[in-house]
Order: sequence, then structure tokens, then C-alpha cells
Amino acid sequence: MAVTIKTIAEELGVSYATVSRALNDHPDVNDDTKKRVIEKANEMGYQPNAIARGLVNKETKTIGLVIPDITNPFFPQVARGVEEAAATAGYNIFLCNSNWNKDREEHYVNALLQKQVDGLIITPSSEDLGHLKKLLKSKIKAVFISSFIPMENYTSVIVDNVLGTEKAVDHLIEKGYKKIAFIGAGEERFANKERLKGYKKALAKHNIKVRDEFITSVKRSYDQESGYELMKKILTRFDKSKLPDAVICYNDLLALGTIQAIKEAELRVPEDIAVIGFDDISFSSLSEIKLTTVAQPKYEMGKLALETLVEKIKSNSDKEFKSQIILTPELKIRKTT
Repeated sequence: MAVTIKTIAEELGVSYATVSRALNDHPDVNDDTKKRVIEKANEMGYQPNAIARGLVNKETKTIGLVIPDITNPFFPQVARGVEEAAATAGYNIFLCNSNWNKDREEHYVNALLQKQVDGLIITPSSEDLGHLKKLLKSKIKAVFISSFIPMENYTSVIVDNVLGTEKAVDHLIEKGYKKIAFIGAGEERFANKERLKGYKKALAKHNIKVRDEFITSVKRSYDQESGYELMKKILTRFDKSKLPDAVICYNDLLALGTIQAIKEAELRVPEDIAVIGFDDISFSSLSEIKLTTVAQPKYEMGKLALETLVEKIKSNSDKEFKSQIILTPELKIRKTT
């Protein structure tokens, strides 16, 4: 049976209120009584009820983190930034993985709200937030990562996606590549729209016509298998002389699948087709891969999201907070270009 304030009070022969005040260092309780209560509580293995304390203090010192894909190495790095910053700030994290499923995401968000977390950090599975009505109607503080939600009282921590793909295209053109394809992920997603915008902007800057047949995207799973399947379709759609000579992918996992498909077609990377990813996950720098990629400051994004959320929780107003916090990406040039 769990040790409660009531059982400690019975052991000491004092009132429930006296034990409660002593454990909360209330000035109305003398030092001797405080000492007796604390010693007895330690002896009996008493653990305070965080939920009950949260109801009293209107603060549970807990934060919900909802991510869409724990298997994508991008998100664990973000989560590490969140968790370490939370530990420093005295908060605990509830981690939930939605697996790009709106119903599961809705379930987790509602469960976190029921647990009365102090705030939420979330990368939503969709730009359409209709399934998160309870979150949007609640007064809970929230910060979004990798998605810009243009709504009052919410802050998004994002990278400059336009600049990232613009740098990637500039690099390819400087290397002599002209027929550049773009493999995106979820046409409706903010990050995908922005990266496609940067791709088109850079082509226009270099007077290269945008070819719609060179632009494609996966609808759901932004993983290696999806990149492989899409690149195989591209390779079979065009004659060898009309194939793109370079491909920019929405993320590194898609890029890894793209490289696999190119090599299976007995083509060389980068001599026949160059490949650039986005994120700079840990696999990208392995000697067998050496993927050129646009690096996002993943850990810093998580850390900054948590620090911003804590500031929001402690503030009485959201007016002082930016709707977007935009970080600068870095092009990591390796052997795939």
C-alpha cells in the first residue's frame, strides 16, 4: 500500500494538516515537528503525489512532446534537445509517437491534456489541425516544431527551408548539374512547400526552366523505402538521355532510398546522378554514404522549443512571443555531389 500523508499522520499521532504543512515547509509548523515529519516520511518511503500537488499549485512540472516518427533519426535528436533543456528547467517529459496518424495524435494530445501537462511541444502529422480541436480550444501553452501554424498564441520553431534548398540548388549548378529533380514529402506540408519554393527560386535565379515532370512527392511515409520507390519510377519514366542529373530530396531518408535505386539501375552517384538530402541525420556522414545534405540544427530546435514553452508557461501574455523562430540551415557538402 502506498504511503500517504494520512498514514504518516497516524504514525506520528498528529493531524493530516500538520504533516502536509511540515512537508511543504510551512512557517506555522515548528522546526522540531518538521524534522520528525520529514524523518518519518523518509523512513516510510513516502513519495509525494505529483498530480495532486499539481492540482493545488496549478502546475504539474510536466510537458507533452508529440512527434510523428520516432524511427526517423531527425526526431530523436530534437527530443534530446527538449529533454535535456526540460531537465535543466525542472520539468519532466511525456513522449508520444503519432506515427503520422491523425487519430493517434488526437488520442495522445487529449490524454496529455487530461494529465494536465503544463504545455505541449508538437510536430503535427498534418497541417490541417481540425483533429486537435481540444488543444486549440484549451488555454494550454504550445510550441510547434518544423511546422508553421499561423494561429494567434502559438510559436513555431522552424528552419529557413527556402534558404536550405536554394543553397542546395546553387551548389548543384556550380558543379555543372542542370536537370535537377525534386522529391518532396506531403504536398500540403509547410516544410515541403517552403523547400519546393527554394528549389524553384534557385532555378529561376540561374535561368533554368522548372520542369513539372521532375517534381514529385510521397504522400505519407517519408522513409527510405518511399525514396527508393519514387526514384525507381523516375528511372523508368525517362530515357537515359533525359533522366535528371541531380535529385534534391525532402529528407535524408528519402535520399538514401534514392541512392539505392540509382545504384540498382547501374548508374553512379554523383557521376551520373547527384543526390542531396535534408536534415543531416547521423547516417548521412557515414563513410559508406557521405551524403551531401542541408543540416538542420535538430538539438537546438528542441532545446529552443522547450525554453520558449517554459517562458510562455511562466508568462501571463503571449503578445511578447514571436509566431516564428527561424533558424539557419547549413549545407554539408560530401561525396554524393
